[in-house]
Amino acid sequence: MDITNPRRILAVSSVDATDHLVRVINDLTGTPPEPTSTSLAGTTHNLPIKTAYYKATVPVWLDLIASPSEWAGSFLSAEAKEVLDVLGGVVVVFPLPIRPKSDEGDAARELIGGVGRVVREGLGGWEWDGVGLCLGVGEVDDVDDWEDCCAEWGLEFVQVRSQAVPGRNEFGEKTGIPRVLEALEANDWSHISADDLGSEFGDFEDEEPRVRNGMSGPKPGSEREDGPDLDPEALDFGFDREDFAGLRRAIWNAGREEDDDDKKEQDPANGEPSGKKAVTDGGQPPGVGADERLDDEEVQKLERMMAKLQAVREMSAGLPEDQRRRMAAKAVGEVMKEL
Repeated sequence: MDITNPRRILAVSSVDATDHLVRVINDLTGTPPEPTSTSLAGTTHNLPIKTAYYKATVPVWLDLIASPSEWAGSFLSAEAKEVLDVLGGVVVVFPLPIRPKSDEGDAARELIGGVGRVVREGLGGWEWDGVGLCLGVGEVDDVDDWEDCCAEWGLEFVQVRSQAVPGRNEFGEKTGIPRVLEALEANDWSHISADDLGSEFGDFEDEEPRVRNGMSGPKPGSEREDGPDLDPEALDFGFDREDFAGLRRAIWNAGREEDDDDKKEQDPANGEPSGKKAVTDGGQPPGVGADERLDDEEVQKLERMMAKLQAVREMSAGLPEDQRRRMAAKAVGEVMKEL
């Protein structure tokens, strides 16, 4: 499968480590990057990736960092959101200091922390479906501290030695540039942005439509003027009515917490609870019993969620099966977060 519009890689280093960044890019791609101006910052270099499953030419954006804190602040600003949305990989290159506790060591930690902050706050940290690598260039034997430092920010540490060394360690794992290529090849470069999905949801979320009671029949006056009601079985995501009954139960349970608070308020006239009668633990959630109904707010919330899934289904029409599944998984994740 050819990926025609892959996500991007952001490869960075400090200004003083430009030579190391050039070397790493050259080793990865087979050609050295050529700066478009006097600086390497802002240059794009292509990384061809070919596996048994896909083929892609992934653009690598190069950047040089003078102040990690200022750089992180700019990448976490609203103006840089579109850049983060298309990133599928982040690579940090730094020279391994001989002494971890030194000015060089402090500068390396500051660089890793700045990039790690962008990965954690801007890309989602461990929930991000991209690859984050920290490449330490040097011949230092003890790199445990650097492995811990990178892992703290959700980055994998890979040592790149200047001298020729075996391609695998004592555990049979690839090391150096071969490990970097292995991690990049294992990543999903298909460009499906979570914000692209979210932008399509805006029109649905701005509406406040009603749904049919229990998904079983039309309610008087509940038909939508802009289209037919939603049928969960028509979403074609491999879910049935039982799955959506689970969504209704989750919404119901969340609503019952408010009912419990109402029960605590006593009616001054007769000492009885002034809130609505709560459903017993053995009671059925809306859509399960014959006569039970959701509150208006809960009804609207449920249809907004259904509308999201419907929108994703329409957007994914014609896409390969693996991409459709990925979009479906993200859509369901969005729905479950709202619950």
